[in-house]
Amino acid sequence: MDSQTSQSSQASQQPHTFQVDLRGLVDLLSHHLYSSPKVYLRELLQNAVDAITARRAEEPGAPACVRLSAADGGLRVEDSGIGLTEADVHSLLATIGRSSKRAEGLQEVRSDFLGQFGIGLLACFVVAERIRVVSRSARRPDAPPVEWTACDDGSYTVRTLPHAERPEPGTTVHLVARAGAGEWLTQPRVLALARDFGSLLPYDVRVGDEAVTDLPAPWSRSYPSPAARRVALARHCHELFGFTPLDSVELDLPVAGVRGVAYVLPSAVSPAQRAGHRVHLKGMLLTERGEQLLPDWAFFVRCVLDTDSLRPTASREALYEDETLAAVREALGGRIRSWLTGLAAGDPQRLAAFLEVHHLGVKSLARHDEEMLRTMLPWLPFETTDGRLSLEEFAQRHPVVHFTRTVEEFRQVAPIAAAQGIGVVNGGYTYDGELVEALPSVRPGTAVAELDADTVTAHLDAVAPDDELALGDFLAAARASLDPLGCDVVLRAFLPLSVPALHLDDRGARHEQARAQAEASADDLWAGILGSLRGSAPRARLVLNHLNPLVRRIGSLNDPELIGTATESLYGQALLMAQRPLRPADSALLNRAFIGLLEWATHGEPAPGEPAEGQGGH
Repeated sequence: MDSQTSQSSQASQQPHTFQVDLRGLVDLLSHHLYSSPKVYLRELLQNAVDAITARRAEEPGAPACVRLSAADGGLRVEDSGIGLTEADVHSLLATIGRSSKRAEGLQEVRSDFLGQFGIGLLACFVVAERIRVVSRSARRPDAPPVEWTACDDGSYTVRTLPHAERPEPGTTVHLVARAGAGEWLTQPRVLALARDFGSLLPYDVRVGDEAVTDLPAPWSRSYPSPAARRVALARHCHELFGFTPLDSVELDLPVAGVRGVAYVLPSAVSPAQRAGHRVHLKGMLLTERGEQLLPDWAFFVRCVLDTDSLRPTASREALYEDETLAAVREALGGRIRSWLTGLAAGDPQRLAAFLEVHHLGVKSLARHDEEMLRTMLPWLPFETTDGRLSLEEFAQRHPVVHFTRTVEEFRQVAPIAAAQGIGVVNGGYTYDGELVEALPSVRPGTAVAELDADTVTAHLDAVAPDDELALGDFLAAARASLDPLGCDVVLRAFLPLSVPALHLDDRGARHEQARAQAEASADDLWAGILGSLRGSAPRARLVLNHLNPLVRRIGSLNDPELIGTATESLYGQALLMAQRPLRPADSALLNRAFIGLLEWATHGEPAPGEPAEGQGGH
């Protein structure tokens, strides 16, 4: 070693202090930048991969291997990368010292190799109390190896070593665990983390004798048949996400440098649930929570992919939201859309299996995507009076597709409408009403109409004039009892026989009821205003079934008071059967009718021990 090198080596052995508050920076890294201490291993792997990539850019045939070994509360990571000179080390430390803007500074130093190496080393202080680095530069084969040793108190030393200490280019990092962090440096934990982060890395990475990398990626491998491919991908999905998918969707965007696969969930999930997608950046796992990767409507898939075009945030644990990510998100959504249209065109059985689970997501997509609406609407399942059917099947059975706006309306009329041959679709669920109304745009010539009380009543059989005339007094008393509630009484004959009465209304009738109720409880000024809004909206109707034996018996009553009580009871029962919310007036009516029926059933007889009417007590 010449005198100049000797002087430099002697000077470098002097202790130094980082030009930043190391303890504060470690706190920043562990509590504000990184989500878990486990990222220390990703940073070490990333440093090694970057170093190998840099060396291979200059020496394409250079060895490319990373070796990790854990023992005695420490970890050793060795790579065959580009290595560092003593000058590189000092420059590296100066770069860290200038990073005074915290996360912004961290992002800036991420832009070059040395900056990445520096932040990666500092991240190791999250689990280590001491770090020792021995490195030899491939660019300066004549330069001696350099040793950099740092402690978590912020002090470090740099010295050169004899050539024999490291005869080949590359870098070795030794970590000594800090108190309470030893579990992060055990062999099983290191192996698990290395496989999680580095399974797609392009180089030979091993923990002891165990291989970490598993290439090519499952979606890039050749298989003897499509069936074998599906089985292999299903196995991969189960190992990665813990479920066996309904299907897999290829995600291949060569222009954007993206390749991967989306797995279709086998069970329904809420559209509001945030998806966790696994994103690898140049083979290194970047995040398991890539929520921005796909459009919101694609909540029914979980995907894993590798990219070399998307930009990571400073922590390298999420994707930076920019125009590139927006374009990739749109393109990936297009791949999933194409998969769906392909099923509709060529594999209706698999499509039906998918829609059975995820129809809500497709309905959401169809509302905003005209192409998806045309392709998927005829296949989507809906609740109907004929059972659960697609709109295409339902429209083939009925000349007019009637639908209700609410679930309550459907439950109210479904049994009656089905018995009369009226086809009705429940449009009360999310998106369903809008989609039914859009059916004519997809299926020209299809008649779609909202179901109203007039339509249902028109399909019920009229009672013979003589029979209705004979029941005139009964009907008059029944109408008088319900008139205060804004409800008419009509007599019809319909199936099923077991239904004594049917309560029918529509939006106009409900609006009028609400207006009348508000008018009754308002002061004079507002009552006058609300009264002026009174329109000719149809009133609700209680349709009595003349075929029902109970109605026939009630129709033979002569006592107007008893007829009113019985009619109120039928009205309340019809409301309950329709599962309609009760107004205060309805609840009062039900209570009054119940008490009235009890009094009638007991014929006014006194309870045991109670004196009869007109008799005094003792």
